[in-house]
Amino acid sequence: MESKKCYCDTGLLFEHCCGLYLSNNQKAPSALALMRSRYSAYVSHNADYLMETTYISERKHYSKTEILRWAVSNKWQKLEILSFTENTVEFKAYFLDSNHKPQTHYEFSTFKFENGAWYYLDGKFE
Repeated sequence: MESKKCYCDTGLLFEHCCGLYLSNNQKAPSALALMRSRYSAYVSHNADYLMETTYISERKHYSKTEILRWAVSNKWQKLEILSFTENTVEFKAYFLDSNHKPQTHYEFSTFKFENGAWYYLDGKFE
């Protein structure tokens, strides 16, 4: 199988970047790495990973079916990291919607480190 660049735009090969986390071989070492891997999970339609990396008390607000529906209905184009701290990431995700119209998803996400792993806690959207 041909090696591909990672969806999260680091320039690294997928198997040496987000693929490490999506295959459950490793935990994301930072909030930024987790955010990047979650973007790659949307691109690769991995709703299980998205649910597993959402903080447990927040999972009730999400549906794996709805996550997958949104992930599949869009054609993901690019991830742009605007800023980050130890537990926050501000980003834009560019995609084409189901009508092939360009869209931008802006989010300021908060992450929590617990029991040796990072989790998505919540996000503020525009």
